[in-house]
Amino acid sequence: MATGTKANFKVYNEFIHSGLVETLTQNSNAFNAASRGAIRLASVNRRGDYVYESFFKNTADLVSRRITSGTGSTSTVDDLALQQDEHISVKVNRKIGPVANTLDSFKKIQTGPFNENALNFAIGQQAAKAMQVDQVNTVIRAGRAALGNQSDALFTVPSSGTLKTSSLVSGLSKRGDASDSVILWVMHSKAYFDLVQYQITPTNNGDLIANAAVVDGSPTTLGRPVLIIDSPALAIASGSPLVTDYYTLGLTANAFTVEDSEETTIVSEFVTGSENLLVRYQGEFAYNVSLRGFKWDVQNGGGDNPTDTNIGTGSNWDPAMASVKDWGGVVIKSR
Repeated sequence: MATGTKANFKVYNEFIHSGLVETLTQNSNAFNAASRGAIRLASVNRRGDYVYESFFKNTADLVSRRITSGTGSTSTVDDLALQQDEHISVKVNRKIGPVANTLDSFKKIQTGPFNENALNFAIGQQAAKAMQVDQVNTVIRAGRAALGNQSDALFTVPSSGTLKTSSLVSGLSKRGDASDSVILWVMHSKAYFDLVQYQITPTNNGDLIANAAVVDGSPTTLGRPVLIIDSPALAIASGSPLVTDYYTLGLTANAFTVEDSEETTIVSEFVTGSENLLVRYQGEFAYNVSLRGFKWDVQNGGGDNPTDTNIGTGSNWDPAMASVKDWGGVVIKSR
């Protein structure tokens, strides 16, 4: 057990110790309004490991030509059967810590009696950011895997090329006349700057687009805003020699949803039995991951409380709706 001591802290005698904490620098503010509603965060208590939501599937040939004369006008016709399918979200369980330090280490950096609230505040700030980063990365990992596993939703830039304006057009074309429902691009910063670099080169897109990109400081993205997020779920390294593929998502409203589905519990306590008294901090929480148009494969490889690898395996997400136009978006794969 790696229990911290005062050697882990910076002890400033007679100096004011600032309340700043070192946190992750990834852009985790991707939920709700920040993503125009494409990536949602909600709080709904959920029992068990899965949430099932049934819906009626589209009935093929529901409307057809009616014969009004001749022998066919009195013929019997077969009934059409209504069919249902279901969306299935999966719950992932997470822990916070445990984090432990000696009580002595806190006394060395505080004046007066030990202030447990200061500990809770310091670790709470870090935990809140880390929880949000985990949720964002997990739901993006799931969405990228599910959509990327469907050829109808995946466009791969030819010749292992980088992201270009034409790549965005080709990605949108996967949805045909439903392309207008894509309201947001989600990009890794590498792909974003590849697009900027391409568009500021006059020989690629002409002076008009190039000059606009230079003046505005941002690329032309076919009228849709861009959420830049360096999520590891958008940069997948593989092969030998190792190469990295970058995935750009074009998302619809309510494409991905994270539901805080269990109450977050956080406990801090004094621990005896060591040379010095310890203060330990530990917590746990859970949330459900839901993708528009897909269901978690409960039986065949998915299972409950999945690992990041399982979440990011496309075959563990089955289409609940047949058409790409009913899914949460498209994926563009580039280098």
